[in-house]
Amino acid sequence: MAASAFIDKLSGGVDELPLRIVHADAHLVVADKPAGLLCVPGRGEGKQDCLSARVQAAYPDALIVHRLDMATSGLCVFARGADMQRRLSSAFAGREVHKHYEAIVAGEPAGDAGEVGLPLLADWPNRPRQKVDHESGKPSLTRWRKLGRGPLPGTTRLALEPVTGRSHQLRVHLAALGHPILGDALYAPPDALAASPRLLLHAAALALAHPATGTPHRWTSATPF
Repeated sequence: MAASAFIDKLSGGVDELPLRIVHADAHLVVADKPAGLLCVPGRGEGKQDCLSARVQAAYPDALIVHRLDMATSGLCVFARGADMQRRLSSAFAGREVHKHYEAIVAGEPAGDAGEVGLPLLADWPNRPRQKVDHESGKPSLTRWRKLGRGPLPGTTRLALEPVTGRSHQLRVHLAALGHPILGDALYAPPDALAASPRLLLHAAALALAHPATGTPHRWTSATPF
C-alpha cells in the first residue's frame, strides 16, 4: 500500500463513530474502542466524551475494569455491577486474562520472536511518560512475535503479549528495543512518529474465564491497519 493511501485510511475523528459492542451479557460488556477516544472522562472541557460514558449510556451499571491508552484502539472490558468488577479486577491483577495486541513498528527486530524484560517506572518530571529504570522500576515483561512485513516500507507487523500490565509497557519496551511503534507521540523519533496519523497499536484479542460461570471466553477485534 502506498504511504499516502495508508495515511488516508487512518485519518478521521472519533466523534461520529458508533459504539461497537463485541459482547454483552448480564455480567460484563466487551467494547471496541476507537483510537483517539479516552477510556474514562478527562479533566477540562471537551474531555467528557469517553468509552465508559458511551457504554454506560447503553448499560448504566457498566463499570470500568481496565484501560487502554487514548491513542490505542481495541478491546476493553466493563463489569456490570460492583461484584463483577471485583472479580474481573482480580483476574487482571492475577494475570488470568490473556491479551493479544498487534502493532506496526519501525525496522525489523532480529529473530522471529523474543521477549523484553526491562523494568519500568513513571517519569514524573515528564508525565505521562514512563521510563526504563533498572534500580527502581517495576518488573515488566513483553513477548513479541513477527507476523510479517508492515504496510509501509521498512516496517514490521508484530503480535505482542504484555505478560505484565504496566502503563505504556508495550510502547516503552518496543522503543527500548530500537523498534518504536509508528505514530507514537511519546516514544517514537520524528520519522516514526510522522509515518502515521495515529498510534499503530491495537488490542486485538482478549481471553478470560467468565467471572460468573468460569466458562472460557475469547473475543477478537480486526486490526484496522
